[in-house]
Amino acid sequence: MRGVSESFTLKLNGAELYGERWAGDGPVLVLLHEGVSDLRGWRQTAEILCDWAEVIAYDRRGYGRTGPSPAPFTHLDDLLAVLDQFTDGPAWLVGASAGGGLALDTALLAPERVAGLILIAPAVTGAPEPELDPATQELSDLLDAAYAAGDAAEINRLETWIWLDGPAQAEGRVSGPPRDLALDMNAVIMGHGGPEERGGSDTGAWDRLSEIRVPVTVACGDLDVPYLVSRSRELAGRLPRGQHEVLPGLAHQPYLEQPALVAELITEAMAAGRPPG
Repeated sequence: MRGVSESFTLKLNGAELYGERWAGDGPVLVLLHEGVSDLRGWRQTAEILCDWAEVIAYDRRGYGRTGPSPAPFTHLDDLLAVLDQFTDGPAWLVGASAGGGLALDTALLAPERVAGLILIAPAVTGAPEPELDPATQELSDLLDAAYAAGDAAEINRLETWIWLDGPAQAEGRVSGPPRDLALDMNAVIMGHGGPEERGGSDTGAWDRLSEIRVPVTVACGDLDVPYLVSRSRELAGRLPRGQHEVLPGLAHQPYLEQPALVAELITEAMAAGRPPG
């Protein structure tokens, strides 16, 4: 049935990746979650996208239903293994935040596997250290204190405020099921206890953007952390085939608030980046 996913697992060294596939017509499209969520954040968007693509999402190690791994690994190698399961050719990668950083690294280190990128406020390896605005700095200081105290509930509350609501917005701007899901996904991550930087690739993507030749759409909500708003715009301008999009009235997790809008962003970017003929 269209819009209904089937689950899969992929056994790799020291881990069993959990994923879901939405069968559809068109190219393979992989959705890469951010560092405070798991594949569940993509489900509503994926249900729309499977009218245009075969959609794959999976939980990276230490997220969602994929436990942390004691064995050495890289997220890049895991992603390539997922791609090998579903296609011999290049795939479109959609990455939010840390997932966007993984997508950029993949375009640099395995360019033959990437047809194009759609990035939402992506992390970028090697990017300059950001300067925080007052609102974000205030919440960051509170977050540091919560980490020092080992207060998991307070950490989750503050991180959800920053990333779901936006640091300059009132706490609770986004309520109901999206907030419940954001809190639950982050609680699972904290329960796993793995450091977010594990499995990363020291690619230095910021200084290598000119090497990325595929079409790249970089989007960011205008309520997101200000340095991410400005960096997303600069990133798009530095990419040879970069396109910048603003998501009005949204913060760092726009797919939780407006899955249809994010699906439209993705399908339009794919259509614009498809070769003629």
